Amino acid sequence: MASEYICCFTGHRNIDAHESARLPDVLDGVVDKLCESGVTVFRTGGAIGFDTLAALKVIDKKQKYPHIKLHLFLPCKNQTAKWNGYNMQAYEFIINNADEVTYTSEEYTKWCMLQRDRRMVDGAQFCVAYCYKSSGGTAYTLDYAKKQGLRVINIATMT
Repeated sequence: MASEYICCFTGHRNIDAHESARLPDVLDGVVDKLCESGVTVFRTGGAIGFDTLAALKVIDKKQKYPHIKLHLFLPCKNQTAKWNGYNMQAYEFIINNADEVTYTSEEYTKWCMLQRDRRMVDGAQFCVAYCYKSSGGTAYTLDYAKKQGLRVINIATMT
């Protein structure tokens, strides 16, 4: 048995209003169950959308589970170059409250997102996804997690 269990998050950047209202409550229950199952490290990729929701939920859950850690796996140091003020504020809050920050690359490359996604999955036992498309980065990461034998929870399919 592993001395610590690791969970990675992967999900779409665009979330409609109905899902934005539902996801925090769903994440609340999922993160509680994972913490109670022994997960101590949560990894996210620092993107807008689901990654942000997941990171904020883990930061919130540190009040209840002070032993858990948030590790950010970021594709490059300039990933926020075109983000708006709100997204930048959330990103800075998340970075300031993360326990560890790892950059895949100094600058953007055509492979830095893929490398970030693989590094988040490698060594993890669980993957919480918000995936409703069959193509794109989230679908790739979810498929990679399944191939690596991670236990997958796709909350896009939960009602």
